[in-house]
Amino acid sequence: MTGAVPRGACDSHCHVIGPHEQFPVSVGAGDIRNDSCAVHLDMLDSLEFDHALIVHPSSVYGDDHSAILAALRAFPNRYRGVGVGRADIDDERLDTWAHAGICALRFVGVKTPQGQPFPGSASFEDLFALGPRLRERGMHAQIWADCRDTIAHEAQIRRLGFPIVLDHMGKIDVAAGTKDKYFQRLCALLSEGLVLVKLTVCRNSQQRPAYEDLRPFHDALLKANPEGLIWGSDWPHLRMGNDTPDPRALLNVFRTWLSDVEIEKKILVDTPQRLFGFTHAGT
Repeated sequence: MTGAVPRGACDSHCHVIGPHEQFPVSVGAGDIRNDSCAVHLDMLDSLEFDHALIVHPSSVYGDDHSAILAALRAFPNRYRGVGVGRADIDDERLDTWAHAGICALRFVGVKTPQGQPFPGSASFEDLFALGPRLRERGMHAQIWADCRDTIAHEAQIRRLGFPIVLDHMGKIDVAAGTKDKYFQRLCALLSEGLVLVKLTVCRNSQQRPAYEDLRPFHDALLKANPEGLIWGSDWPHLRMGNDTPDPRALLNVFRTWLSDVEIEKKILVDTPQRLFGFTHAGT
């Protein structure tokens, strides 16, 4: 697909880190670049995107949401946010976050290479405990977990009563193929409208930079329900080292795999606008 991206396009998965002198890294110091709000806006403008959903990087900042809240307050028309909160978070903080533009909380089932929870992350158990309070505030949940684990929690997810967004293409098992029973169940839940899926390819593929091993999964998700899909770059691609992709190349892959401008608008504009609460496109 060629031509300009539609007005009001949203990058539905990215992070803002720094400036370090104002928002110092508090967890896992190391090779964390100074990818501040100003740097991020330059990237967003280079893609000709109007909006972005910033996901709080708990592996960098732990419970400290100062950086994401500063970005949301500085650019309320361009940004919405995803925070990280556990079951013991108090109502005052939830209300403050919601007022600032945090529209969802993130819950992580993925473990570190050492088999431990990611620092500062919240679990499925936190999600189910927080469900009523998120629902009261019109917030939703985003989940980063293996597809198998998400499907194992289907019954509890059904009882939540608000949108559930799965990060990184639902963290599918690429080696198992599209006929895998867990991926097939994921497609069924997407078709039903119980979950939405982020088309964020760079952490699932072993065939960079073309990502062709993900193309069949991408096509199956499109077939299941294009209105339940959103696109994210995952900028600035934390800790990906030499595999760090160019956001423009990621966008080009996504657009190459599409064949319909109306579907592109649903994924980049309409669904994010509805889900994240942007008032109207292009502001």
